[in-house]
Amino acid sequence: MKNYADQLFRFLFQAPVETSSYALIWYGLFIFLVAGALLFFAANFAGITSFVERRIAARIQSRIGPNVVGPQGILQWVADGIKLLLKEDLIPDRADRFLFRTAPYFVFSGLFTAFVALPFGFGIVAADLNIGIYYIFAVTSLVVVGIIMGGWSSNSKWAMFGALRSAAQIISYEIPTALSLIPVILLTGSLSTQDIIKSQGGMPWNWNIFHSPFTLACFIIFFISALAEGNRIPFDLPEAESELVSGYNTEYSGFRFLVFPMAEWANLWVIGAMVSLTYLGGWQIPFVSIETLSGSPWLILLSVAVFAGKTSLVVFFIIQIRWTLPRVRVDQMTLVCWTYLAPVCLASIIGTMIWMLVFPWESMAGFVIRVIMSGIGAGAVIFYIMRIRYNYLSGKAAYEKMKGIPLWYPFWRLP
Repeated sequence: MKNYADQLFRFLFQAPVETSSYALIWYGLFIFLVAGALLFFAANFAGITSFVERRIAARIQSRIGPNVVGPQGILQWVADGIKLLLKEDLIPDRADRFLFRTAPYFVFSGLFTAFVALPFGFGIVAADLNIGIYYIFAVTSLVVVGIIMGGWSSNSKWAMFGALRSAAQIISYEIPTALSLIPVILLTGSLSTQDIIKSQGGMPWNWNIFHSPFTLACFIIFFISALAEGNRIPFDLPEAESELVSGYNTEYSGFRFLVFPMAEWANLWVIGAMVSLTYLGGWQIPFVSIETLSGSPWLILLSVAVFAGKTSLVVFFIIQIRWTLPRVRVDQMTLVCWTYLAPVCLASIIGTMIWMLVFPWESMAGFVIRVIMSGIGAGAVIFYIMRIRYNYLSGKAAYEKMKGIPLWYPFWRLP
């Protein structure tokens, strides 16, 4: 953090911080500005993502979605936020009032502090920690603490069931999540998020996901485990509206209720950023070296766009999964974790170490295998895009055929 503060001070005042007697003030001001910028980004991303998710859900379900407040409904999330802020803040009579009020902030702080070590582009990170991955795992563990506090302090059986489910789910899936990143750490030799990105390249065959079949398996496991830790379908058991009303946040209202979904949507960026930086090359630009990138402000801005684009695509895929797959049972959730994901992770770690010895990064055989795997991955992405386009056009054509047909029209004569 000191280096960033020095650079900011020199940029503004053309003097080193060490010569100023107000160094602590400037450090505090810098930390305050960075925290404000991260909070502004997290809050607005959560709001906009809520609108995007509702529109994607509407498309999948052949309906329109929010389209009244603002152009094409883009300001619907602002209206919803204002509405919840104006709602009465209710606390159940027999609830633990202190823990009930504190729990939402544990949930949000656990996700907000993760943004500190997440990069947004080349050199654009609040704190480039040498234990960045470990730090992110540590601070996001506060989420389960807040969920358990909220469920227990509500004095509601539905909230308590949701809290216990969340505790079992998050604690279980932290094991495969951590294990699935060990091959990345082996390939990189560092826990720093920036170093992990720098060790990769701009082209797909230089990404960690296509290094070997074992890293591809770890990527899939990491993505599934991240969904479970983020309480996203098919692992939304802590909420499960059809079973637990709303789960751990059933008794909440007003602003404190708003914090829970806002943290969930902000968590989408954390998941997407972690997937992008660990396996998809992060902010690396194709055909641009690190040395060239560091000397051009425009290329640095392009790296921000590349990283945001990769993360946004991962977020889009997560949202689509929510409105496509059914929810798993509690026993199935535990079975998948301990019977399949954890053993496959351990086998993949051993396989990655053997692969690094047999096919070094500079070897021609390893390069050919990476190119073949990246080509297969590109084909899968193209098929995925074409399938989405086909479904969209089919639904639109069906709508055009049905438009104008009265409800009493015989169903056996419908087009």
